[in-house]
Amino acid sequence: MCFSMKCSLLSSPRSVRQLHREFLRAGADVIQTFTFYCSEDKLDISGNVPNITGAQINEAACDLAREVANEGDALVAGCVSKTPCYATSRSETDVKAIFKKQMDDFLKKDIDFLIVEFVDHVEEAVWAVEVLKTSGKPVGATLCISPHGDMEGVPPGECAVRLVRAGADIVGINCHLDPMTCVRTVKLMKEGLEKAGLKAHLMIQPLGFHTPECNLGGYISLPEYPFAMESRAMTRWDVHKYVREAYNAGIRYIGGCCGFEPYHIRAIAEELAAERGFLPAASEKHGPWGAALEMHTKPWVRARARREYWENLLPASGRPTCPSMAAPADNYGK
Repeated sequence: MCFSMKCSLLSSPRSVRQLHREFLRAGADVIQTFTFYCSEDKLDISGNVPNITGAQINEAACDLAREVANEGDALVAGCVSKTPCYATSRSETDVKAIFKKQMDDFLKKDIDFLIVEFVDHVEEAVWAVEVLKTSGKPVGATLCISPHGDMEGVPPGECAVRLVRAGADIVGINCHLDPMTCVRTVKLMKEGLEKAGLKAHLMIQPLGFHTPECNLGGYISLPEYPFAMESRAMTRWDVHKYVREAYNAGIRYIGGCCGFEPYHIRAIAEELAAERGFLPAASEKHGPWGAALEMHTKPWVRARARREYWENLLPASGRPTCPSMAAPADNYGK
């Protein structure tokens, strides 16, 4: 979540409320608090919020998420993310103190469960889980890593084992890479848990962009990051494929991270309508697989009102001189 969204929690709550509401109508079962990077050390580094505390943002985020969740039948998850403190000091005591401060903010608002997300070192994620488990709430832990493992080279399977042994009830992947790559990584986590004789729910919240140039750094190493990612945006039909792949892999907490729009979440809900037993509110005016095109005035467009057409479409970029792949930066700043 960007700086502007964090400030909007206090300055423009109506816009944040509406965004939550769009995801709820699209079929979201969980409303996550917009609290990415809302630890005091991150706010201090930004230098843009001298009069706003982390507690103010966290508590406002919980209030808005709960208000919208209560309009439906959704849960509220309080989210913490990696800390600048870990990168600079590697102090377990200091890092855990930061996580506890955020957790205490969430507990004041009685959220339903907690998630640690966007962490690329499993050691820090383990510390976060150990703190969050003291809340007595269920805890999910998602890493932003590739199939190669975390930033220290710890394989996904071992990462999952460490997180579950630390107390995580849900483990998985979020952000940094595209859906199919993230599914591959969660499969590796699942294999690691099975070999260790451990069980946990599996979770996935990938990017809404295509990033097949899989590498350690993920999408932030792409030359298009962050202001020219639109050409890589996933279609709703891409999401259908991803969701079915994830579900078949045994993943049951299925969502999206950066680049996911409400219509992408609706695609998740529609793909799993049979399993869930219902369609979301946003599907009331949306025909499945382009069915609404049956009313189009042009016959060649009407002919697209079928699943086979959209499942087999190969979208063009419209940019004749653009390559199909980019050359990501290497070594992730090392």
